[in-house]
Amino acid sequence: MQAKLLESNKINKIVDMLFELYPNAKYYLNFNTPIELVVASILSAQTRDETVNKLTAELFSRYKDCDAFSNATKEDLLKYIKSVSFADKKAENIIKTCKEIKSHYNGVVPNNMDKLLMLPGIGRKTANTILINAYGIVEGIPVDTWVIKLSNRIGLSQSNNADIIEADLKFKVDKKYWKNLAYVLKSHGKAICGNTPKCNSCNVNKLCMKNGV
Repeated sequence: MQAKLLESNKINKIVDMLFELYPNAKYYLNFNTPIELVVASILSAQTRDETVNKLTAELFSRYKDCDAFSNATKEDLLKYIKSVSFADKKAENIIKTCKEIKSHYNGVVPNNMDKLLMLPGIGRKTANTILINAYGIVEGIPVDTWVIKLSNRIGLSQSNNADIIEADLKFKVDKKYWKNLAYVLKSHGKAICGNTPKCNSCNVNKLCMKNGV
């Protein structure tokens, strides 16, 4: 039996309430340049934000631009990123991606979804993250594990597929929320709606599908 979905007006009411609760929610990885954002985003897959932020401080002091990363060896990068999951594959993707950016885009991270998706290790979540946080371009919504979990639980989507969830959210959620929606949902997940939801402490529990609305 498929889970029910909330109506768009209820979804936007929930989202509006969550934005009021977490007005300072923002992207969670540290970076100063678009290429640093690319690298941090690749490293973040299935790895805690705190782990990535801890190692990128030293990593970015050693590798300062696209050219430096493209000329790195996997062995060199692994000295700095060994604490992340799948470090070997991520090192390969960072080098390959930076070589592509250097050769095809003169070392400048592209601000185009299709071009970003052609880069090694870059999926829609990462591409949306780069466009939003490096260039202020909002054409989609990054869908991470928190967005998947809360979208299903609250009643925003009934799919576990990130692309379908993004399409559902784009269809039902007012575009003014897209930029920070993922970060607001993550904040709510960490504060209230984790593995054991604190429904009695939740400000949106009366509208949430989990409670049978």
